[in-house]
Amino acid sequence: MTVTIPSFAKINLGLRIGATRPDGFHDLRTVYQTIALHDVVSISIERGSGIGIRCEDPRVPTESTNSCFRIVERAVQALKVRARIVIEINKRLPVQGGLGGASGNAVAALLSLERSLRKKLPAAERLQIAAEVGSDIPLFLIGGTVLGVGRGEEVYPLPDLPPTPCVIALPDIPISTPKAFADWDEEAKLTPSTHSDRMLEFSREISAWLNAAQIGRRSGVSARGGGRAENLLLDLVRTGIENDFEKVVFPKYPELLEVKRVLEKAGAKYASLSGSGSAIYGLFDSQQKAEAAAKKLIRQRTRAVVTSTLTRRQYWKRLQISD
Repeated sequence: MTVTIPSFAKINLGLRIGATRPDGFHDLRTVYQTIALHDVVSISIERGSGIGIRCEDPRVPTESTNSCFRIVERAVQALKVRARIVIEINKRLPVQGGLGGASGNAVAALLSLERSLRKKLPAAERLQIAAEVGSDIPLFLIGGTVLGVGRGEEVYPLPDLPPTPCVIALPDIPISTPKAFADWDEEAKLTPSTHSDRMLEFSREISAWLNAAQIGRRSGVSARGGGRAENLLLDLVRTGIENDFEKVVFPKYPELLEVKRVLEKAGAKYASLSGSGSAIYGLFDSQQKAEAAAKKLIRQRTRAVVTSTLTRRQYWKRLQISD
């Protein structure tokens, strides 16, 4: 039996980098947001044993270093299943683009495996396995607007932003996340700051936004009716959220900063590097403005696509999995 489902991408609505932890990772604070761009992942169950991965993109590993391999290996052990699992990845998202492609692939593989076997892991065990495999994998087990803390693996659902037109610019510049963190550490040595204060500042920003969201709920204005719900994004932007990686990535790749400026000049309500990049996104208040911005980038020889953010309900509906 073969099960095929989409593997969605994410963007980061702000990303604050803290001190290096004892385990070697950095303390992080971020707001993840799932978007409609996606890869496609298929799982086939065959006789035998072991895990095989097929992908036409040569940049995608097909051995045990692949996050799909690692998450499926743990899930098979937890479910006490003996079979050969074949994973096929149809890659549409960029590799090393900051959109969480590999992490989304891992969750799609896990959910496809459960459907193929007609067995399901408890939600807590799913999250634990996902966190063991990769820092931003657990967010794809929630979807929508998600708070990420710890090294990014500790996730909490936030009030969903309404579906918002989004332009994703995809410069052909692969950026290594470990190298970006190393550059951040070097920058921090030159401009020392109190990491705990930075984390506290982000927490205050998100708390202020959540308070605004709760006031909107009490007003009785629904997301469908617009009004307060449509201002959730602007409220979040007004907190001053930003992506710390921009401080070390943009000086090395000034063309990425120029892409962000193009999006802002085209009317983006908020534009930012996603993760460590190189993808840069802009959020717009209309499809027409988003399409115009994408066309402008394409004329400047930067690949760009128009998509939309996904609420939690939309995310799970498109996965065609009840959760």
